[in-house]
Amino acid sequence: MSQLYHDGHRTLQHQFDSVRLADRLEQVTWHTRITDDDRKFIEQRDMFFLATADSEGRPNCSYKGGDPGFVRVLDEATLVFPSYDGNGMFLSAGNVSVNAHVGMLFIDFEAGKRLRLNGSATLQAIDDPAMFPEAQFLIRVAVREVFPNCPRYIHKYQLVERSKYVPRSGIVTPAPAWKSFDWAKDVLPRDER
Repeated sequence: MSQLYHDGHRTLQHQFDSVRLADRLEQVTWHTRITDDDRKFIEQRDMFFLATADSEGRPNCSYKGGDPGFVRVLDEATLVFPSYDGNGMFLSAGNVSVNAHVGMLFIDFEAGKRLRLNGSATLQAIDDPAMFPEAQFLIRVAVREVFPNCPRYIHKYQLVERSKYVPRSGIVTPAPAWKSFDWAKDVLPRDER
């Protein structure tokens, strides 16, 4: 009995004769806790993709970036990451507030490795602002499942430069240019005008 696959998955697995392979992959790669290797991989990443859905199940996917370690594994069942200043739309966080289910995709483009993590998220106030400079709040994820993905189609990329907009202790974070455009200046939050 699979804990990972539903009828939609199984229909396609039967159609393409991959049930045995899918079952073996679930058996040897799928787990419900973050391992030490998973922790190391996650905490070395400087970006990931976050999938959320609104209360009606309409999906949204966003890029989340920071310095390596901006996603922190608290224990084998929990991780947190900061919500930094963005465009004020709060699409991901707003979805989390009405639908806790999230998917996270971590990719190492240089080594050709990726890891999926699915779980339930909540918004959390920051206890120690020094841990996450300039973060507005944290998103805490309770892990449901973790598993690697086939790296075959990962394109090779190299980091050229980390974003100067990532908040860092002791460094003033510059405002993005778009916040000075005429269409934006008069509607920025009070503390940014």
